[in-house]
Amino acid sequence: MSLRNPNLKHLRACLAVARRQSISAAAEDVYMSQPAVTQAVAKVERLLGVELFDRRPEGVFVTEPGKIFVRRVERLQDYLVQATAEIMRIGRRNRGHQVKLHQLVTGVQLRALIAISEAGSFSLAARNVGVSQPSLHRAARELEQLCAVPLFEKASTGILLTKQAETFVMFAKLALVELGQAEDEIASWKGGRGGRIVIGSMPLARSAILPNAINAIMEEFPDTRLRVVDGPYQDLLFGLRHGDIDLLIGALRDPVPVDDVVQHKLFDDPLAIVGRVHHPLLRQKKLTPADLAAYGWAVPLRGAPTRDYFETMFPVDGGLRPQSIVETGSLILIRRMLSTSDKLTIISRHQIMQEEKYGELTMLPIDLPDTERPIGLTVRKGWSPTSIQQNLIERLEAISKNIATLW
Repeated sequence: MSLRNPNLKHLRACLAVARRQSISAAAEDVYMSQPAVTQAVAKVERLLGVELFDRRPEGVFVTEPGKIFVRRVERLQDYLVQATAEIMRIGRRNRGHQVKLHQLVTGVQLRALIAISEAGSFSLAARNVGVSQPSLHRAARELEQLCAVPLFEKASTGILLTKQAETFVMFAKLALVELGQAEDEIASWKGGRGGRIVIGSMPLARSAILPNAINAIMEEFPDTRLRVVDGPYQDLLFGLRHGDIDLLIGALRDPVPVDDVVQHKLFDDPLAIVGRVHHPLLRQKKLTPADLAAYGWAVPLRGAPTRDYFETMFPVDGGLRPQSIVETGSLILIRRMLSTSDKLTIISRHQIMQEEKYGELTMLPIDLPDTERPIGLTVRKGWSPTSIQQNLIERLEAISKNIATLW
């Protein structure tokens, strides 16, 4: 067993020992023999390299690292309870079946379901997790029988997950994330100074907020395993909700897109119309929409907040619209086009701080009222960050306070 491929029965045994403070009482709760419970606890302790329990004549008591582990495993169990409750609700099954389901599901079954969801076929999923196809297929079908609802549908492209299965996958991945959090927290308790952080970053955050925070945290905690993921907002949100990403940083949405995430504002960021330092329009004291429409523009793809504002300035059916428009999702490309031509763009002021500093780009003298966007963090509702993740959040907050004073 490893925490990346857990034996859930062993984890439940640990929870029962913590709750009952007795091996014999725990054995009754989880329907295992006392030697089996003792062996299960010992295996988990060897895996983690710590003692989870202090065995005394008067009982079995949770140690400090044991408390860390128990809290995370309790959160894992809560996610499995939510998963089975949603399956019962969507499938309109009997709630009595739900009570047994979250206690019967195995780690092998969870891994099989997740692998199939990511691969789209039994054969590729088996190859990805390093097991035989019959073994993976059997685990998946056993889970389907436990749930008593369809989890898989055949399609011309492979295997599709039903709505129940997609829900189960999300909660299963969140459950397994808790074990990774437990490993990091116990490693920190043992003297480690790093941990795992996966950040979903939108364009604005990659300009200066994140580089400064990452440099600072890696300097103090060089063994931190940090990964930054970029992409469209919906993809990042999906990764966050499924546990692949720990937090998102960038422009906040109004309203909050789903009810299982929460947003935390760091600062407000105004927009500006930007061109190269010696742009011809800088010689004019007052600019009009017609002046702006006379030049080419480089704009983000549709769906970006700045693109929405551009469309309000130059509606397609409004008659006044730039003739030359380049659409791109690459800010690097936009910045380079602006610095080497007379093209314009609308962009966050924060995103051109470095270019302004080195004399490449500048704001044009035109006000854009009501364009301040809230920039901040998006996290899962109920998320419990590790100490290193909390450290990063605090650094982002400190950097954001300094940025807010610039406007």
